Amino acid sequence: MAELTDRIDVHAPISAVYALWTRFEDFPKFMRGVESVTQQSDEMLHWVVSIAGVEREFDARITEQHPDERVAWQSVDGETHAGVVTFHRVDDDTTRVMLQMDWQPHGAVEQVGQLLGIDDLQVMRDLHRFKELAEGTPSDRAADSGWEGDIERPSDSTGS
Repeated sequence: MAELTDRIDVHAPISAVYALWTRFEDFPKFMRGVESVTQQSDEMLHWVVSIAGVEREFDARITEQHPDERVAWQSVDGETHAGVVTFHRVDDDTTRVMLQMDWQPHGAVEQVGQLLGIDDLQVMRDLHRFKELAEGTPSDRAADSGWEGDIERPSDSTGS
């Protein structure tokens, strides 16, 4: 299982940064390898990714979501993929975005990429593209906000 943790400070208010992140269908604008994300319901996302020329599809469930705080997800079929992104107010105009992800690389190319740190480098580059998008002019960002709903983590997720 591959794991990574990364963070970046974005010079934009937390509500704007969170709203941009929760427009899941815009992920291909800053995530290389993500062909599309389709939000099927408040909790379900369908992903199409292309890694090293290999296209894969999987569904992921948002397991927890709290506006301006966090979004956690876990794949439900296909790829083994889970993570959480948290948003931290540094000051009125700066937000720290922290990302943790776990996934299962498949095949020799993905396993070598993970061992060489190529995955970590790709995620860092994606976060920098997200930062550029979030810090751009309002016309660079989509006019509508992200989803402001709240999804509580199921009690069985923590053994309670």
